[in-house]
Amino acid sequence: MASMFSRAFLLAEGLGRFNGSKILGCKTSLVKQPARNLNVHEHISYSLLNEADVPTPKFGVAKTADEAAKLAADLKTKDIVLKAQVLAGGRGKGHFKGTSVSGVKMCETPEEAKALAGQMLGKLLITKQTGEGGRICNAVMGPVIIASSQGGVNIEEVAATNPTAIMYEPIDIDKGITKEQAERIVNKLGLDNVKDYISNIIMNLYKMFLKKDALLLEVNPLAEDINGNYFALDCKCRFDDNAEFRQKELFSLRDWSQEDSKEVEAAKFDLNYIALDGNIGCMVNGAGLAMATMDIIKLHGGEPANFLDVGGGASASAVKEAFKIITSDSRVHALLVNIFGGIMRCDVIAEGIIAATKELSLKIPVVVRLQGTNVDEAKALIANAGLKIVPIDDLDEAARVAVKLSTIVKLAQSENLSVNFEIPAIS
Repeated sequence: MASMFSRAFLLAEGLGRFNGSKILGCKTSLVKQPARNLNVHEHISYSLLNEADVPTPKFGVAKTADEAAKLAADLKTKDIVLKAQVLAGGRGKGHFKGTSVSGVKMCETPEEAKALAGQMLGKLLITKQTGEGGRICNAVMGPVIIASSQGGVNIEEVAATNPTAIMYEPIDIDKGITKEQAERIVNKLGLDNVKDYISNIIMNLYKMFLKKDALLLEVNPLAEDINGNYFALDCKCRFDDNAEFRQKELFSLRDWSQEDSKEVEAAKFDLNYIALDGNIGCMVNGAGLAMATMDIIKLHGGEPANFLDVGGGASASAVKEAFKIITSDSRVHALLVNIFGGIMRCDVIAEGIIAATKELSLKIPVVVRLQGTNVDEAKALIANAGLKIVPIDDLDEAARVAVKLSTIVKLAQSENLSVNFEIPAIS
């Protein structure tokens, strides 16, 4: 899909949430957020902004090149922006596979819009996710307005090179945003001449943020046209999955085709799964323990292939599905299971591991570290199963062995050799 609207000047404004020590705008190969939130396309964000009385440019959505030409004609302007509608940042800096065409293009005529849309629609847009200069937030779950007068396509560079140009205004969740706070933001942005106008936009953005259970509402840029009117020229929204029960209409707009197929499958079983780039599969209960497990794997020179949190109430069938999802990645050369049984029973995990190992006829080594509720029963189940599962009580040792085994399997596969190991061969 593509959206089109009038060209304008640049100014940035963002609205987000602090959450413990999450990194805003930062993406690394190791630190991944386990929560799965709803992301919607920009044109849906525009519609939500309009409902909240936040002005946006005139826009339309085209799914074919002919539709793009018609929309361009209907807009009756020579200043048109054609924007690829994909759930990724950095569209303007990215390019469509096999071409130099970016995801954001200017055009002046319906014919030009049609030609450009033909090079975009149905094609793969490659972008580099922005935000490497992200800032660590040290507050406990609460909304904050982030704004800068130096917005637009290079806001990430501003964050990295001139962090003082970005302002932060924490919002009291009980009181909500006040008129004084909105005016303070306007003053810092240097827009005193339109204080009431911009303050009202900020207030409306916050109302929408709360009403729609948003985790992030980002307008970048907020733009001024030649007549002095302001528009939300680009918008990104992210919504809390926990609010799906009261935001049913909004969540019905989810575009599953834009999400990782393994993550979609995991969500069906209430599993939090995020694919990474390593070769050691991980299955852990609890996000904190999962992060620690991945850290220890890296400490021993390995690379985790995924983040997977089975939560506190997973069934044996869910554990089996977790194994299926992890091992569907051909890069996985070993699997490390790390379970601390509090609410979760270790014997349930063991049943799932055994069932998955048998059903999938796993050829890769499985290292299992279990502690807590019913751990003795779990160890007995694994010992009596007669399967090639390596039980290790110490987490550090379990990670070390998983890394060593993954290295052996990787080397063997590179030489087209098969690996056969016996238990207990590892001390």
